[in-house]
Amino acid sequence: MSRISLVDDLVESLLDRILRGVFAAHEMLPPEAVLAEEAGVSRLTAREAIKTLQAQKIVSVRRGLGTFVNPPSDWSSLDAILRAAAHDLGSSEVPLRLLEVRRMVETGSAELAARNHQDSDLVSLDATIAEMEAAYVDGDLERLTRNDLAFHDIILAASGNPFVPALMGQLGQLLYTLRRETSAFTEVQEHAIAHHKIVRSAIASRNPDEARRAMEAHIQQTFADYENFIQAQS
Repeated sequence: MSRISLVDDLVESLLDRILRGVFAAHEMLPPEAVLAEEAGVSRLTAREAIKTLQAQKIVSVRRGLGTFVNPPSDWSSLDAILRAAAHDLGSSEVPLRLLEVRRMVETGSAELAARNHQDSDLVSLDATIAEMEAAYVDGDLERLTRNDLAFHDIILAASGNPFVPALMGQLGQLLYTLRRETSAFTEVQEHAIAHHKIVRSAIASRNPDEARRAMEAHIQQTFADYENFIQAQS
């Protein structure tokens, strides 16, 4: 394994322990030599891992004292901040909070997409719907989930605002995990395909209000599906 990979692995391990409270905010990390020995890596690798965390403001190095964990409010890594937020919320709260974010962002994106989309965007939306229908018939959950998320990504990009897909892209893995969980149910797959067709038509109509309402209905259906098929079983 390359040293870069070893550094990344140690960064991930340290961040995981920070998120789990093994190393709490304001506490000092073990010395580099100890971290290196625990991980079975060189002190140089441990030093570079600390530098990576320091660059993201997850830790602070105080000369002559040691390396201390910063509170998440000080962190600059959006990925780490999102993971900390998800950890603090607890597994049952994360999906609902993500859906709230989707409702706020995606309804506005659909409205903008109705104004700003290109014909090629509609072709791409049609392709994802066709792929979802084929995946539904084949029972291919992975393919269906991938195209479900792709449908929404196309709309984010079609909004014409480059900040929207950039921001939502940070939630990619969390959204995938949530969507794959709910899409395991055939009824949810049917709902998604039906709503995607309605949203696509609303965007194609170039009626911003209609597109917003269509996306709002889709997200509301997703809320209901999560409550009926996931929360009801927990």
